[in-house]
Amino acid sequence: MSFFNKLFSREKKESLDQGLQKTKESFLSKIGRAIAGKSTVDAEVLDNLEEALVSADVGVDTTVRIIERIEDRVKRDKFLGTSELNRLLQEEIANILVDAPQTEYRDFEIPPGKKPYVIMVVGVNGVGKTTTIGKLAYNFKKAGKSVLLGAADTFRAAAVDQLTIWSERVGVPIVKQPMGSDPASVAFDTVQSGVAKGADVIIIDTAGRLHNKIHLMDELSKIKRVMNKIIPDAPHEVLLVLDGSTGQNALEQAKQFTAATEVSALAITKLDGTAKGGVVLAIANNFKIPVKYIGVGEKMEDLQIFDKVEFVDSLFSLKN
Repeated sequence: MSFFNKLFSREKKESLDQGLQKTKESFLSKIGRAIAGKSTVDAEVLDNLEEALVSADVGVDTTVRIIERIEDRVKRDKFLGTSELNRLLQEEIANILVDAPQTEYRDFEIPPGKKPYVIMVVGVNGVGKTTTIGKLAYNFKKAGKSVLLGAADTFRAAAVDQLTIWSERVGVPIVKQPMGSDPASVAFDTVQSGVAKGADVIIIDTAGRLHNKIHLMDELSKIKRVMNKIIPDAPHEVLLVLDGSTGQNALEQAKQFTAATEVSALAITKLDGTAKGGVVLAIANNFKIPVKYIGVGEKMEDLQIFDKVEFVDSLFSLKN
């Protein structure tokens, strides 16, 4: 690894550490209270730990899984001190992330033979969907890829305006139509233009609604059908953006969207502004869909490719 790459990796890790600071402080303090005054891991410690994990937005199912594994370790090891609990908890959380679906994705590359690589982005309004698209465009461009944006959220003028601002900020072209236009028409024009221009990556925004799953499914299916007329296997990726600061609400949105359309990857945003980063564990444990990106800050570089090892290390690190 070159000096530049080492420096870049260190900066990314520092950004991740800082972005997870609120979650880490809340998480570790709750664990600390769970074992206060205890020297061994007994039933009371496990009950307190279970409450701490649930309140940290790790989720009930994920918490039960963690507690059961720790109970098995206690039974097997007979005597387990609370001083060892942090290490044990870290191991079990790491195991959950290892068991979860993963991508071997690195450095904003695109799969061989998938040019242009078409990404359709979905998610409710307010989760950071447009910002995530802008940051994706920036990072793909930084990786040497040519990028084209498609503003297919035509139901909100603000959505088109925001995406236009991001296209100008990043320096990538955008395809858009007047407000109220057919989203599928915008998607078709975007893919057609991307093929003509030889774009490497096409990122298409879609409407952020979930009040009617049937309508959402119909709309997204229509967008897929028109893209298929140009690229038979498009979109290559359906990326669901979730707001990590909403905790368990993000988990519910994931359930709703995965029921409405074929989501293939997840991006969890706004982890830097919340103590609810434990929801990443809940989402990883509950869905057979990989967490691909996490947002840990305002800078464009702060949309990071999710690395489970670095995530767990940052979550348990005591460094400020």
